[in-house]
Amino acid sequence: MQRARIIYNPTSGRELIRKMLPDILKRLEQDGYETSTHATTCAGDAIKAARIASERKFDIVVAAGGDGTINEVIAGLAEQPHRPRVGIIPTGTTNDFARALRIPRNDINKALDVILRNEVSALDIGRVNNKYFINIAGGGKITELTYEVPSKMKTMLGQLAYYLKGMEMLPSIRPTYVEIDYDGKVYEGEIMLFLVSNTNSVGGLEKLAPEAKMDDGVFNLMIIEKMNVAEFIRLATMAIQGTHLNHPKFLHMTAARISVKTKEKMHLNIDGEYGGLLPGEFTNLYRHIEFFIPEAKGK
Repeated sequence: MQRARIIYNPTSGRELIRKMLPDILKRLEQDGYETSTHATTCAGDAIKAARIASERKFDIVVAAGGDGTINEVIAGLAEQPHRPRVGIIPTGTTNDFARALRIPRNDINKALDVILRNEVSALDIGRVNNKYFINIAGGGKITELTYEVPSKMKTMLGQLAYYLKGMEMLPSIRPTYVEIDYDGKVYEGEIMLFLVSNTNSVGGLEKLAPEAKMDDGVFNLMIIEKMNVAEFIRLATMAIQGTHLNHPKFLHMTAARISVKTKEKMHLNIDGEYGGLLPGEFTNLYRHIEFFIPEAKGK
């Protein structure tokens, strides 16, 4: 009998996962998995739980929560000698990684169907400064809103909480001078933000990097150059519509290794959470972990 470990955030998604847990356990057991659970209690707890699951050689780990919880589970498994296959039950606010994988985001049972179907694919993950990310890392004042929005506000308002916080932060956005080395090429200049993406779904926007693939060994590097607030709002509107790619101040390139240095203090955002301060060294770990995916998922 194979063994499954569910690592879940009990407060994620209006606490629905906690209510559904008995049904999830029943279905996994019926499918032949000896199943146990771990409820996270604080930041970093899912990292420890995933590492223990790796050491104990569980066959699969099911990460249930938002992008932050999934990030921690992957961080706990990354570069370990034994890496269980990973299933995703998305119950967060944005669920960018699940969105990119086309895993159902509003139905726990349908997300569990994906796991029980037993279709897997080896996907890339990112490493930066000895931390890991599955979806995106980046820097710039506006990227800080993902971890400055209070969790209770996210629970009550969902995606709207980010839009409200973003409007509040707009007047404080300032450009920062950076030096970015990407696979030996160099960019220097003042920017509003940069993003290092592993998927096509960023902040709920699926068209920001429409050609991104999760199993090609490279990141999508996106840079928004210096502009005023009115220009920034216009570009953000274009990004929502998917018409931003030809904007002269939106730069897009691919690279497997990226180095970012700044002259001023700039926070590093890793999968929506605070990841310390730059500089940063970003490395793509090619097809590093196997994930359960829908049958219709394309490469």
